[in-house]
Amino acid sequence: MENVLHKENQELYSDVPPTKLRNKDEKFRTAKNSRFWGWVADRFFYNMIENRFFSMKIKNEQNYEKRNPDFANIFYAPHSNWWDGIVGYNMVNRVFHSKLRMMIEELNRFPILAKAGAFPVNKKSPQASMKALQYSVDELCNKEISLWIFPQGIIKPPMYRPVEFQTGMAYIAKNVVKKVGGINLIPIAVHYTFLREDKPEVLVEVGEPYVLTDKNVDRKELTHRLEKSFEELCDRQFEDIRHGNLEGYEYLFKQKLKWYKKLEKRLKKIDLPKGSGV
Repeated sequence: MENVLHKENQELYSDVPPTKLRNKDEKFRTAKNSRFWGWVADRFFYNMIENRFFSMKIKNEQNYEKRNPDFANIFYAPHSNWWDGIVGYNMVNRVFHSKLRMMIEELNRFPILAKAGAFPVNKKSPQASMKALQYSVDELCNKEISLWIFPQGIIKPPMYRPVEFQTGMAYIAKNVVKKVGGINLIPIAVHYTFLREDKPEVLVEVGEPYVLTDKNVDRKELTHRLEKSFEELCDRQFEDIRHGNLEGYEYLFKQKLKWYKKLEKRLKKIDLPKGSGV
């Protein structure tokens, strides 16, 4: 039984990135902010998440205002499932109202996403990944840009510990600082859970920004510092949810009650006479 379970886990989560498994060169595409395709992407990605989840709630959105507006932003979040990129898209476009850039592996399967802010990263080797890292640095010299990144570099199980980042984010941040003087590093904790509704809900907590201005910072030291504070943020969020403490969360959206939920509420209000047998 133990071997069977281990095998299943290996199939769900691999330490080898998809582009390395496929070992196939892919065309690099620069990201665009097409007005038309951006409108299409908004409708598509907004509707996707609103149809599949009961709600999306945001906590500590005001932390975003603590950033230095003279610098661009790197939002970094956990990567545990397929929905993470959709959550990132909704956060940057609907909450932070910034111009999105997002690294996506195997973008050539969905090239249209490049017109909505995505660009590819090829993880066949460190050398292959470098083009995406350098492109990120160049883009983040524009303070209007926000990069949404998953610094773990690969999908990990929910609540995987310890949190381990690859050094790509630190490389990007340090080199942006060298060019323009600073960068905002903003952690985002994301948790998917069922609460009291018939569909799951997305809970997002915005952490305190770290404004990096030291161009001589050690990449490994910076990576470990960000790992530690990010793990603490995610663990605090989980503990709050585990104890039913949702104070401070505000709705980005909430589904209207279905007819059967409305009926349930009405039935709960009915006082049946004693001895009715019901």
